[in-house]
Amino acid sequence: MVTLVNLRAYWRFLVVARQFLPLLLAYARDRNRFFLFGRGRSVDGKTRQRRAEHLLESLLTLGPTFIKLGQLLSTRPDILPPEYITVLSQLQDEVPPAEWADAKRVIEDELGPVDETFDEFDTDSISGASLGQVHLAEIDGQDVAVKIRRPNIESLVEADLRVINWSLPILMFFVGEARSFSLRNLSEEFAKTIREEMNYQREAAMLEEIKGNFADDSSVRIPSVIDSHSGPKVLTMEYVPGTKINDLDRLDEQGIDRTEIATTLQRAYLKMIIDDGVFHADPHPGNLAVQEDGTIVFYDFGMSGQVDPFVQEKVVDFYVAVANQDIDAILDVLIELGTLSPDADRAVMADALELAIADARGEDIETYRVQEIVGQIEDSIYEFPFRLPKNLALVLRVATVVEGVCVTLDPDFDFITIATDYLTEEGYREETARRYLSEAGEELQGTARSLLNVPPKAENALDRIERENFHLRADIEDSGNLLDRLAKRLVLGLVVAAGVLSVAVLYAFSTPEAAAVASVPTLVVGALLYRSFTKGRGIRARLQFTRQGMRERQGED
Repeated sequence: MVTLVNLRAYWRFLVVARQFLPLLLAYARDRNRFFLFGRGRSVDGKTRQRRAEHLLESLLTLGPTFIKLGQLLSTRPDILPPEYITVLSQLQDEVPPAEWADAKRVIEDELGPVDETFDEFDTDSISGASLGQVHLAEIDGQDVAVKIRRPNIESLVEADLRVINWSLPILMFFVGEARSFSLRNLSEEFAKTIREEMNYQREAAMLEEIKGNFADDSSVRIPSVIDSHSGPKVLTMEYVPGTKINDLDRLDEQGIDRTEIATTLQRAYLKMIIDDGVFHADPHPGNLAVQEDGTIVFYDFGMSGQVDPFVQEKVVDFYVAVANQDIDAILDVLIELGTLSPDADRAVMADALELAIADARGEDIETYRVQEIVGQIEDSIYEFPFRLPKNLALVLRVATVVEGVCVTLDPDFDFITIATDYLTEEGYREETARRYLSEAGEELQGTARSLLNVPPKAENALDRIERENFHLRADIEDSGNLLDRLAKRLVLGLVVAAGVLSVAVLYAFSTPEAAAVASVPTLVVGALLYRSFTKGRGIRARLQFTRQGMRERQGED
């Protein structure tokens, strides 16, 4: 089995390389016009969009694993520019279902003969996804939905995961350090997520846990698992019909308040992430429905996640800081979470956050203000201070997709107000204020103790200075390897100067052929010296504001 997976992985690597080679060569020329040397090329928005469309076609061609990868990438603005995010967001996890004969074998291997296990079974699937498909059936007069894992998908996924792992060092060549951090985390997160999504026993456990957490909430409905008809490859649940959450015309016909639905959805996810620590992580419209009484139905818990207490606490701090419009506190939380580099320009980031909060609140923003801040961002933080730790990747995915669903339901939906009201009702803002006061008190006590220790230490230092027994040591920090680069340039410059002198002497006192031969290494070293001065800084990117981007896309449509 292992040998088969390896052989398949080698073949898939060649297939993937063939699909992505044109894009990789284009990115290589963006960094150095002549691949190994030369200035970088500036890439406009139309070029990035064209490349993103090519990437989309490649992902569709490569099949289920890469479709899932594209969906994950579409929620990662820390890795891809906005044009890619826009194009990849069109990627739907909808593929033709497997042949019934193949799907039937999966059921019978897991549960036994279909005719004996189910009273009725519809052989035509109601939905087909990259990893599984869903059929309607009946057990003891109860309508059920049967989710079946796609036949032979395990070996393909494992082979593709190996290909992604092998390809990672190649991709690192084309990105900066911050994006390398995010790419490594993305690879690990993706492998973990897709394996978990194929394990239907884990999905059943997560579904039941989340269902229990909403047992007292009548605004949310989660189907029950039929344990007797479920296993690692087959998951049978009660069938709960409803209107797709993005079918706005149908919702309006039923007289359902769309703003209330968006509010319920946002509050449900705040509860899952902040209160419960376990959440449904794939809230796209195909997995959300609305019943006639306004109850939201959640489907498909294959992609679900858990949040540790530290992240829960920091998410609360973040929302409280946003509610208070405390920009410094927001920056502090982002740094503590590891999503923002401590070296980021706080002044520029503060301007960007103020703009983002105003945009989220739906406030009018002057065009010149947007241009000014984007210009600052391009000039000051293109080293991209944002990165995404593994424990936050699914949380960001949820936040991004839920925002899209809520804005579809109500274009003027105010996320900050809903989050503020929820935190206030649950007592989080009061608790955060108490914690800040407690921490401030402890810091004040520490400061008082330090003040008491300063006079004797100062007196001791002055005595040592008077006795000429005071030494000062200075360490030079060179995090950007500036001294190393200067040394290399100096050595290369000396070699080039010596080479030029040698060529001149040979040309004057020997033959032109000898001078030409001697000029070759001099030119090579000269090219290396030129490259050291012209090496690019990375790939350009712009901040993306989700609401603004959605309005632009809606305007284009």
